[in-house]
Amino acid sequence: MVRIREYSPSFDEQRFAAHERFFVEDVRAWVRSRFDVALSPERTAVCGVSASAELSLAMGLRHPDIYRAIFAASPGGGYRPPEVMPSPLPRTYLVAGTLEPFFLENATRWRRALRDAGADVVMTERVGNHGDPFWAAEFPLMVAWAFGH
Repeated sequence: MVRIREYSPSFDEQRFAAHERFFVEDVRAWVRSRFDVALSPERTAVCGVSASAELSLAMGLRHPDIYRAIFAASPGGGYRPPEVMPSPLPRTYLVAGTLEPFFLENATRWRRALRDAGADVVMTERVGNHGDPFWAAEFPLMVAWAFGH
C-alpha cells in the first residue's frame, strides 16, 4: 500500500505530488545527464503495469507536454478518469487480461472515458491473469503503435 500512495493521487495527494516531482523532474534530469538523451514529447511515452499503470495515466494526463503516449497494462482502480478530461490528451494504449476482471473493468473504464473525450485510444484484451507474461508480449506492440513507422 505504500507504493500506491505514491502512484495514485487518490490516496495521498502530498505523497503523490512529491513522487510526481521526482518522476517528472529528477528522473528526466538524470536520464539527460547520464545518457545525454533528451527526447521530444513526440518520442516520449510513460509506461506502467498494475499500480504503476495508474501512475502512467496520471503522469500522461497531467503532463501531455512531456508524454505524448501512455502505455497502461492492467491499471488498478484507485485513480479513475476525471469527470473533465484535460486537453490535449496523449495517445493511450491499454491492455488487460480476460482472467483479471477487476483490472479489465478498469482498463475498459479508461478506454471509454478517453475515447469519449476524443483521445486516440487502443485497448487489447489478452487471455491471461495479473502478471508479466501477457504484459511482456504486449509491450513491443505498444512501442510499435506509438513510435513505429
